[in-house]
Amino acid sequence: MTTPPADAPAPLLFSPLKLRSLTLKNRTVVSPMCMYSAQNGVANDFHLTHLGQFALGGAGLIVTEATAVSPEGRISPEDLGLWTDEQIVPLGHITDFVHRHGSLIGVQLAHAGRKASTYSPWRGRGAVPAELGGWEVIGPDGERFHETYPVPAPMSHDDIRRVVADFAAAARRAVVAGFDAAEIHAAHGYLLHQFLSPLANTRTDEYGGSFENRIRLLLEVVRAVRSAWPMHLPLFVRVSATDWAEGGWDLDQTVQLASLLRFEGVDVLDVSSGGLTTAQRITVGPLYQVPFAARVRAEVPELLTMAVGMIETPEQAEGILQNGDADLVALGRPFLRDPHWPQRAARTLGATPPLPDMYARAGW
Repeated sequence: MTTPPADAPAPLLFSPLKLRSLTLKNRTVVSPMCMYSAQNGVANDFHLTHLGQFALGGAGLIVTEATAVSPEGRISPEDLGLWTDEQIVPLGHITDFVHRHGSLIGVQLAHAGRKASTYSPWRGRGAVPAELGGWEVIGPDGERFHETYPVPAPMSHDDIRRVVADFAAAARRAVVAGFDAAEIHAAHGYLLHQFLSPLANTRTDEYGGSFENRIRLLLEVVRAVRSAWPMHLPLFVRVSATDWAEGGWDLDQTVQLASLLRFEGVDVLDVSSGGLTTAQRITVGPLYQVPFAARVRAEVPELLTMAVGMIETPEQAEGILQNGDADLVALGRPFLRDPHWPQRAARTLGATPPLPDMYARAGW
C-alpha cells in the first residue's frame, strides 16, 4: 500500500456532501442490488444483515434494491415491496440499525413493467408461470422484452394513473419506515425507462411518440413522489443514459431530461445505462459509464450526479470526483466482495477510516 505524502489534499471521496437537510459523511454509495430474498415483498433478517453490514463498513449512503410499488411491479416474486403497510415495520428495523451505526439509507422505488414476473437469476430464466407465483404484466405497448419473457398488456390511462398513485403511496410508506432519501428507478429497461425509449414505446397517444410525450409518465411520477416525499429530504432519479442501440434513448435525450428534472425537485441523477433491449451493444470496461455522468454534470450543473459502473478501486473513485465527473460514486459488486470497502479506501487515500467504535481495535 502506498502512503500519500503529508501535504496531499484531503480526498474528496471522504468529504461530506449536503443534500437538502442531510449531510452524507462521505461520497461512497452502496448501489441498489437485487437480492431476490423477500417473501410477499416483506424484508427479513437477510435484508437487515445484508444492508446493515454496509453501515458498519462506513458507507455514506446505502440504497435498497429495487422496491416494488405494487405486486405486479416486482421483477421476481422474491423482490422487496412497499405496496402495503405491513411492509413498513421490517424496513424500519433496517433503517433504525443503519442510523444507529452512522450511515444514511435510501429506498429505490421501482416498477418492472414488461420485465416483471421473471425468475430470480439462480432459479431459472424468463417468465414465471402462474402456478409458481407469476402474474400478468403491463407495459407501454404489447411488445415483450424477449421471447422468454411475459407478453405485456398495453397500459390504459387508468393503469397509468394507478401506477403514478402507487409510486406516491410507496413514497409515503418509505417516510414512515425512516428512509433518508428516495430514488425513482427509471433505468435498466424497467417501466419508466420503457416509456422513455422509442424502442419500447410505440404508443400513439400523449404518452408516446415525441420526446415530450415519452417523458410524460416519468415527470408525473416525479411530481407525485416529490409531493409525497418530505421537502427536506433528497430525491434521486436513476436513468439509463443510453440504450446502446440505434434509434433508442441516448445521451442527448438524457441531458435534455436532466435539464427538466432539476425544476421538478430532483436533487441527484444516478447515471447508469442499458437494459432496455436485447439489441444493445455495450462497450464494457472500467469506468465505462462515467462519461455519461460527466456530461450531465457539465451541461446541467444545478443537478448533482452519481457515477456507477465498474468502479473498483479507491483511486478510481477519487479520480472521478477530482476530475469533476460526478458528485457521488456508487459501487455494487465491490461492496458485495468487501462490505468494509470505505474503510479500506480511506486508508488507501490517506483519510481517517469511518470506523464504528466496536471495530476501532482492528487498527485500520
